[in-house]
Amino acid sequence: MSSDLKQLNKLKKNTRRNNQSQEPKFVERLIKISRVSKVTKGGKKLSFRAIVVLGDENGKVGIGVAKADDVVNAFKKAKTDGRKNLITFPITKSLSIPHETIGNFGASRIIMRPAIEGSGVIAGGAVRIVLEVAGVKNIIAKQLGSNNLLNNARATVCALDQLTTKAEVLKKRNLELKK
Repeated sequence: MSSDLKQLNKLKKNTRRNNQSQEPKFVERLIKISRVSKVTKGGKKLSFRAIVVLGDENGKVGIGVAKADDVVNAFKKAKTDGRKNLITFPITKSLSIPHETIGNFGASRIIMRPAIEGSGVIAGGAVRIVLEVAGVKNIIAKQLGSNNLLNNARATVCALDQLTTKAEVLKKRNLELKK
């Protein structure tokens, strides 16, 4: 009886290890760490806010924001927040986006256009970081409005979330692809 239980426990342990190894590997990039303070009766309480972008470099990306008393914990919390906010979007064979799109968040406005192969990521600031982590290699992007890093990153994610493929649009409209 006890040997049966031991074998059962070994099987359970092995399945846990296998499940952990099957999780997708995410690339983490830090956009910004800022020191924030809260004024209380006893004085100022300092904490750190981290903005992190997570992605698998194959069409999945998420942004995490978190605050903690030290930088390391803020970074860890932001990573877990980023995993909760993952989105998926289509990427073309030339590692670009399927069509032009505009993303808005707050006062930030991001315009993205697909680019030919070999042109690289033509974007600045937080937009470039989000696109590189997402796996887009050929794109032209322009940020308008605000220079806020967090709002620009979120506007980029909004723009990527709007992307669709031709097949998805045809399916939505109940049409068939004509050859």
